[in-house]
Amino acid sequence: MRIGVVQGRVVLGAATPELAGTVLLIVEPVTSENLREGTKKGGGKALVVADQLGANLGQLVAFVEGREAANPYWPQDVPVDAYCSLIVNNVEYHPPQ
Repeated sequence: MRIGVVQGRVVLGAATPELAGTVLLIVEPVTSENLREGTKKGGGKALVVADQLGANLGQLVAFVEGREAANPYWPQDVPVDAYCSLIVNNVEYHPPQ
């Protein structure tokens, strides 16, 4: 699971029926440097994340990738590579010494 900042939304002209009701977000992963500084900036390479929680622009979210991203859609086989698993309220980061 990684943390990222919602930078935008993807609008589709057509989608597979299994994705009905799913919003696709553009999420920029937060680097460890930005997490340490508490800037709420991303810094990583942006990716598209499926969201059913209602995350908004600028919010911090946690997302999973790979096969785990499709688990919320089980038993359907949905073409999803990343899924927003929670909306982050607060982060306490204590880097290793």
